[in-house]
Amino acid sequence: MKAVITVIGKDMVGILAKVSNVCADVNANIMEVTQSVLQDYFAMVMLIDMEKMSTSVAELETRLTENAAGMKIHVMHEDIFNSMHRI
Repeated sequence: MKAVITVIGKDMVGILAKVSNVCADVNANIMEVTQSVLQDYFAMVMLIDMEKMSTSVAELETRLTENAAGMKIHVMHEDIFNSMHRI
């Protein structure tokens, strides 16, 4: 099982580190990351493997947003993400 994490907000030092640390804490394996800085804004999409994750998707999102001053972070199960983006 996989999930997609999206992060959008003002660029600042340590965003990737904060998200990665929370993922490591719950044993979520980061498979792919893409990120961009557009002027003052940071955008990241991360694909994680939830196979050995020690918490739910909802709890992961809660933990990520607790440390996300001013950032919009969403975690979505891969099946839901794929269904929403099917043409």
